[in-house]
Amino acid sequence: MIERLSHCGISLPDSPGGTAGSPVPGLGVIVMAAGVGKRMKSKLAKVLHPVAGRPMILYIVELAERLAGAGVAVVVGHQAGQVRALLESRPAGDRRASRTAIVEQPEPLGTGHAVLQAKPVFPASQRERPSAFLILNGDTPLLTEATVRELLRVHETDTATVTILTAVLEDATGYGRIVRSNPVGDNRPGLLDCRVLKIVEDRDASPEEKRLREVNVGTYVVNGGFLFEALDKLQPHNAQREYYLTDIVSLAVERGLRVSTVTLSDPDEGLGVNTRGQLARAERAMRRQILERWLDAGVTVRDPATTWIDAGVVIGPDTVLYPNVALEGSTVIGEDCVIRSNVRLTDCVLGNRVEILEHCVFREARLEDDTTLGPFVHLRPGTVVRRKAKVGNFVEMKHTDLGEGSKANHLSYLGDTIVGKGVNIGAGTITCNYDGVRKYRTVIEDDVFVGSDTQLIAPVRVGRGAVVAAGTTVTQDVPADALAIARVPQVNREGWAARRRALPTGADREASHVKRPENSDRDTLHASRTTQGQPPVVKKNMALSKGKKTGKQGRR
Repeated sequence: MIERLSHCGISLPDSPGGTAGSPVPGLGVIVMAAGVGKRMKSKLAKVLHPVAGRPMILYIVELAERLAGAGVAVVVGHQAGQVRALLESRPAGDRRASRTAIVEQPEPLGTGHAVLQAKPVFPASQRERPSAFLILNGDTPLLTEATVRELLRVHETDTATVTILTAVLEDATGYGRIVRSNPVGDNRPGLLDCRVLKIVEDRDASPEEKRLREVNVGTYVVNGGFLFEALDKLQPHNAQREYYLTDIVSLAVERGLRVSTVTLSDPDEGLGVNTRGQLARAERAMRRQILERWLDAGVTVRDPATTWIDAGVVIGPDTVLYPNVALEGSTVIGEDCVIRSNVRLTDCVLGNRVEILEHCVFREARLEDDTTLGPFVHLRPGTVVRRKAKVGNFVEMKHTDLGEGSKANHLSYLGDTIVGKGVNIGAGTITCNYDGVRKYRTVIEDDVFVGSDTQLIAPVRVGRGAVVAAGTTVTQDVPADALAIARVPQVNREGWAARRRALPTGADREASHVKRPENSDRDTLHASRTTQGQPPVVKKNMALSKGKKTGKQGRR
């Protein structure tokens, strides 16, 4: 992802800047996360916007913690409380996170002023202070550890005072330009003299400097003895009246100190997120990287273009993902699973050989080995589906434990329920767990058969081996091996259907609007509308509606 360039674009041999994952001795890291992000046009601080399901600052802070051998300082400013809360909410057992200090920039006076706020975090004495500082931006989530280690290696190899990460862009608008000693506007590699002279911010650049395409990514390595000394000398002589961190480059050049660069071969890696468009670009790039990683790990993805996998997701080998699958948060999926189309899993844990059919939504659910679910299943937080259990179409479960080998195959709601092993939940079963004030639990023990269209009014317990007849409303505990049946008595009215068919047809009813003589026998009610043993009630000279005035008979 990088071109290994020293200060004049000379290729350097491949060599990792230390073992991947091991901290670099004597390295202090400063993360800048104080910016407002005005161009985002958002109420949320820029570094808190998520990329692939995680606030973007976490990518950089965790990178810093993997690299720093002499501590990390995160400089916060806008919405400092929210950024601090996010960083402090991480697991307390993370030793690296416990060594990270959070400092606040009280007012936005520029990047140089922001970095200066980290000075009290690190020892001041020459003997104890870090030998070098790595400075990172909190809005570059795509930056990789391999690139940063290469930057550190070049800094050490060149015995540089400042080493800058750069990129060459087709359109450099908005970025600080790298100005070298070869003619302005001509940054061709291989020229004899291509020393870095300064970094000029876009707002302060001349027309000629704005034509330059090599830009500052915002990642630096600076000698420990030089950084804070140079920051103390900064002056706000620029269009924004701010203290620019980039001005330390000019200070180094003026003192004859060496400035080196490493240039990214893929400019997207150094993408700083300042707009919604750049946020979308970072999202696409991050998701592409995540997909490639899981493809390399043995996961089959039928349609990568429509498959979304968050950064915190873990997937076992030989799992198959069909189109339009979204795996979010900290979801963990075992081996040999099949996730069909239009499935969304958030913070779920799946065992091995789990199959989820189309159109399912699960959140904070746990599915054990060999379970089958779907289509059209909704699992809400707190649901556990035990080994070899099955959940079918149009079933919703919340805070429910479905026992091993149990089945809820059709059109059911189970809320706040414990279901034992080998239970059959019939179609249309509902556990009525909420009385409008409190939630109550239903317990269904092992080997129970619950018939279709059953309502269980919690709190209630159905004993082991019991049978609940279809259509039953269960309001009391059911003993083990008992039959529970509670229905309205069935009544059969013989001949009723035939009499109903004999009622006037639509045509007859239309004809009834025609005026008839007063002695018409149609004034008598149809026999089928009378009660057996009682004479028909006939009302002669029935009051007519207002329609009588127009020659039309009204009907009641």
